[in-house]
Amino acid sequence: MKEVKMFMFESCPHCKKALEMKAALLEARPEYKKVPFVMIDEKKEPETADKYDYYYVPTFYVGDEKIAEGVPSEEGVAKVFELAYEE
Repeated sequence: MKEVKMFMFESCPHCKKALEMKAALLEARPEYKKVPFVMIDEKKEPETADKYDYYYVPTFYVGDEKIAEGVPSEEGVAKVFELAYEE
């Protein structure tokens, strides 16, 4: 199982939507709750955010691979957790 990193910032409406999609996904697929999940607020942790290559939030990484960036979709969020859960 790989760690999921979500780059975001608090006032981002797309980030809020992505978190709502994540919550719905975890309700439908409770096994995904085992996936390690870290949120990195790029405004509060710029030194961490600067180490990653992305332009828009929310951005999801599985391990060190960028999987989804920008306006979230249910399919994109599901793909992130599917990839992280596999092994």
